[in-house]
Amino acid sequence: MAPKADLDAIDWKILKELQDDGRMTNVELSKRVGISAPPCLRRVKRLEDSGIIRGYRALINAPALGQQVVAFCLIGLHHQSDAELKQFSERTRGWPIVRQAWMVSGESDFMLHCVAPDLATFQSFVIEELTSTPNVDTVRTALTIRQVKDEGLVDIP
Repeated sequence: MAPKADLDAIDWKILKELQDDGRMTNVELSKRVGISAPPCLRRVKRLEDSGIIRGYRALINAPALGQQVVAFCLIGLHHQSDAELKQFSERTRGWPIVRQAWMVSGESDFMLHCVAPDLATFQSFVIEELTSTPNVDTVRTALTIRQVKDEGLVDIP
């Protein structure tokens, strides 16, 4: 499947380099992709303006901050009307323990990526928040053992 955006080889190099290290200077980026700094900056700006680059953020080491539990929750709703799906989506934004959320297909309706300081906090969230949420039918959880891969979100050859 062809990409939706009209990107040349330099654009792809820029995306790969920024995905690996979003903090590098424009001068360093331009050296790595083989063009001078002014056109490199224009390209990055164009990628940002087009929405291909959505933003920049620090990758935080959760355990170093006392966040020891990473888990995934698969949520099934009783009803999947547009209003019910939007309502649950909106509710996820108010739960700090939920770091990412996806609407999914299959046996579940949502998958939540959760990070908590300890098992008791995660269990309380599941029991007191998730299972008591209106329209929630099923909650299945999976506690992680260890992360074995952590790459950028897009494979850029």
